[in-house]
Amino acid sequence: MHAQIALFDGFDPLDVIAPFEVLHAGGLHAGGALTVELASAEGAREVPSGTAPLSLRATATLDADTADVIVVPGASGRVEERGEGDDTIPRILARTLQTRLPDVLREACADPDLIVATVCGGSLVLAMAGLVEGRHAVTHHLGMDLLDATGVVVVDARVVDDGDLVTAGGVTSGLDLGLYLLERELGPRIAHAVETLFAYERRGTVWCARGLEPTI
Repeated sequence: MHAQIALFDGFDPLDVIAPFEVLHAGGLHAGGALTVELASAEGAREVPSGTAPLSLRATATLDADTADVIVVPGASGRVEERGEGDDTIPRILARTLQTRLPDVLREACADPDLIVATVCGGSLVLAMAGLVEGRHAVTHHLGMDLLDATGVVVVDARVVDDGDLVTAGGVTSGLDLGLYLLERELGPRIAHAVETLFAYERRGTVWCARGLEPTI
């Protein structure tokens, strides 16, 4: 299994590093059954985060034909404009729609065998591109109204599993997302081994689109 974590200008570093480290450790514990790399729609390049001056290097081109899992992070920055011309998270996310990223994600979302996962505002990138209307998803609590406005079925949970779409809430939920993907795809023993290694206990609720529906 091969995972790619998408980088775009203005990404949130923790949205990327948390799932990267978890998935990388899971691959090591699983004898190489999972590999992970940083990728951008434009190919290998230095990608500036929204937390200046930190940047990360994409070593590959984001490719729906190559990846089995694509993880989309959110953006880092101010939520609201404080001064004229301030770069805000909504503006950063909107700019991703003018890049090649939505085209790659459109291919990914059309492939039921490929898992598209998001951290924080990553689900808003998909929603703003019109790719997850009618699907169950979550984002950072400050973006839930916007997610709802795009036609997404918003679920207030730490991780939301809607089959080939798996989304996670606020910034640190990237750890929980990574561990959940390990458990789902490689088994609970691999996930537990990585939890132990990282001295981290998963928190919050994982919502799945299966089982009985509540009647109340």
